[in-house]
Amino acid sequence: MITNKIKIQLESEIGELEGVILHTPGNEVENMTPENAERALYSDILNLSVARKEYAQLKGVLEKVTKTFEVKELLTDILENHDIKSRLINRITKSCNAEIIKNHLTEQTPEELTKLLIEGVPVQANSLTDYLQKNYYRLDPLHNFFFTRDASSAVNDNVFINRMANKIRMRESIIMEAIFDYHSNFITKTVNPENSRYFNNEIHTEGGDILAARKDILIIGTGSRTSPQGIDHIARKIESREYPRHIIVQELPYTPESFIHLDMVFTLLDNDKCMVYEPLIMKTTRFATIHMIVENGKIISIKEKANIPVVLEELGMPVKPILCGGNEIKNQEREQWHSGANFFAFAPGKIIGYERNNHTIEELNKNGFEVLRAKDVINNKIKIEDYEKAVITIHGSELARGGGGARCMTMPVRRKLL
Repeated sequence: MITNKIKIQLESEIGELEGVILHTPGNEVENMTPENAERALYSDILNLSVARKEYAQLKGVLEKVTKTFEVKELLTDILENHDIKSRLINRITKSCNAEIIKNHLTEQTPEELTKLLIEGVPVQANSLTDYLQKNYYRLDPLHNFFFTRDASSAVNDNVFINRMANKIRMRESIIMEAIFDYHSNFITKTVNPENSRYFNNEIHTEGGDILAARKDILIIGTGSRTSPQGIDHIARKIESREYPRHIIVQELPYTPESFIHLDMVFTLLDNDKCMVYEPLIMKTTRFATIHMIVENGKIISIKEKANIPVVLEELGMPVKPILCGGNEIKNQEREQWHSGANFFAFAPGKIIGYERNNHTIEELNKNGFEVLRAKDVINNKIKIEDYEKAVITIHGSELARGGGGARCMTMPVRRKLL
């Protein structure tokens, strides 16, 4: 059990990383069939053995630079407490209409219960109804949980518990809320929209849409996963007593599926650089960019702007766009589809992304980022600290097919202040 306490602190996307939560893909990914893949938000079935090898590169690099936490270990820790275990089982079985398995879950050890809550609880075919139903699980596997970014979002010293758009992912948020509320490692306050007097069923937020640009600037995407009502909820809850808070809202297409989150088309890389999918972020489109100013939980100004970099420059944070896929539209489209804009910064100018997006990697190299292979970092052939700017490339033949990149697979809990 990890014993060092960590106070949640996240005021940027690029500050030096001091703690990150990960979830190594497990049997919940393999517990997928062609019939349930679409319901699980996948367009295809992943090869777990290959995905785990690729994920090991991401985790291996991060273990070199920061403190890492695994969801399974954190969840097992809190389930050692009988009251927390009972409370969590009650909440999960109620939200999933699975009260019938409550006693079964209660009988499990913390380790076994963690496994069931993540990998799923199979149906015991004790009746014809159970035998004939197409869903094999009383409690569905959390196929998407290795995208730890989505269920919760650290903003300053709080953690927003995201109410995700698809019911199949609600249990991820419940688990993450329990971890932040009860695990002794973390010092924070959770903010859940379901506890707000303004709550309504149209409130949806996901971490892939929420980017912290600066202490006083959030960039949030709205589309199929994060609703305008969800952004209004965030606006009401953010602390802004000392200064106005700026929220830059970017509208996103509902299709294709590669546009599900803002971080699939825009990520911050350095103090003065960002990665963009040019056709959506920089060109004139029907998808608006809106600048909201929030003070004491109230929106005092709301105006449409040209694009995200324009607003950031107006706020004293100029960033140079680097183009996902380079200058050719066919390369931009292909590499954006495979998370070519989805980079995770573990320090200013030091980022992780998929090596398969070679045109994007080439653009980064042209802009001063040294290209380093993850396996060379892990095997100590090279030292990251020897480079001022670097992109660490990981294999992504299988992970990318899950619909996300390095940022999607990381939930940072603390960064050094810039």
